[in-house]
Amino acid sequence: MQKILDAIMADELDTIGELPVPDTYRGVTVHADEVEMFAGVPSRDKDPRKSLHLDEVATPELGPGEALVAVMASAINYNTVWTSIFEPVSTFKFLQRYGKVSPLAKRHDLPYHVVGSDLAGVVLRTGPGVHNWKPGDEVVAHCLNVELESPDGHNDTMMDSEQRIWGFETNFGGLAEIALVKANQLMPKPDHLTWEEAASPGLVNSTAYRQLVSTNGANMKQGDVVLIWGASGGLGSYATQFALNGGAIPVCVVSSPEKAEICRAMGAELIIDRNAEGYRFWKDEETQDPKEWQRFGARIRELTGGEDPDIVFEHPGRETFGASVYVTRRGGTIVTCASTSGFMHQYDNRYLWMNLKRIIGSHFANYRESWEANRLIAKGLIHPTLSKTYELAETGQATLDVHRNAHQGKVGVLCLAPEEGLGVRDHQLRARHLDKINRFRGV
Repeated sequence: MQKILDAIMADELDTIGELPVPDTYRGVTVHADEVEMFAGVPSRDKDPRKSLHLDEVATPELGPGEALVAVMASAINYNTVWTSIFEPVSTFKFLQRYGKVSPLAKRHDLPYHVVGSDLAGVVLRTGPGVHNWKPGDEVVAHCLNVELESPDGHNDTMMDSEQRIWGFETNFGGLAEIALVKANQLMPKPDHLTWEEAASPGLVNSTAYRQLVSTNGANMKQGDVVLIWGASGGLGSYATQFALNGGAIPVCVVSSPEKAEICRAMGAELIIDRNAEGYRFWKDEETQDPKEWQRFGARIRELTGGEDPDIVFEHPGRETFGASVYVTRRGGTIVTCASTSGFMHQYDNRYLWMNLKRIIGSHFANYRESWEANRLIAKGLIHPTLSKTYELAETGQATLDVHRNAHQGKVGVLCLAPEEGLGVRDHQLRARHLDKINRFRGV
């Protein structure tokens, strides 16, 4: 690994293909024999620092249509939290299921799971049938792993019957020194970003693009009022940027004055601090409070000059979904993913059916959507929201930050990169956008 890193640091990328790929590498894992370690512990008290390990693991065999990537940096997503606390199910169930698909997929069914669904790095090797990428290419990866052997996915790869999220439902993820990806996950690394900055948008940027901008999601248009939950968080911060960049009117819901200031720094003007205004959508564990929905809706109309949201960008799930359905305008759209506060949603269907509203489920993005989202990053039209970066050995703490919502934007992880600030090629473009690139830093 050191020889590979030395070549990258010396900008001798044309020699990468001549260097041997090591038999083993360091990766952050969970272990199959520990899936019951948190039995009986409430979700909020489960500690990823106990379940995430930094292990030396075997380098997987490279198959057709695949690539091995030297990972310079990665990032934490909520699926890493779910993996680390073994909720809602152990990811080893995903690996076992995937292992039955083909002899090649069997490689993924192991007693350990190398996690992580983001990366920025350098291609080490490509398998048979890969023509658009070569060793030495600087890349980022989106997290859609798709087989495409059935007809289902050929209009939209997210509809493929064997669609999976890399590093969550597959093995050999990005929180490691080497990652195994399909070649159709690769995209060019934005030249004006550091390794850690380039690694951070991947999953959340593509997810927000499909959810809000794509015709497969809410199909946002200019002038739409868009209610965005968690508008300064890893997912919501990109939704806020897409809304502003696309001529929509974001109404940003946050939970602290500091998060409100981040939204203002992005250019948003309509902001609701839900904690300061004391919204309590649930009277108790079983009963929601429609009067709070009404109070929330009135506050939105106060900010917008009497307009209800055309689109609600939903990802908290159980805690907020009843309110989201209520406040959406007649004929409007609730587009949902993730459900970080709980998967069992409850809402009053009268407000949906009698007002002709729509609920759209959205899950990550297809290659084209991910490519478009990355292109906007590369052009400096959308910016990374990296707030803090950890070392690979500190991935457990980084994941705990996200689990406890003690972070802003995205939390990055240095893998092979020895320090922050490396990997920039277009310094002129970077200088033009440096304030926007750094607006989440240290918050």
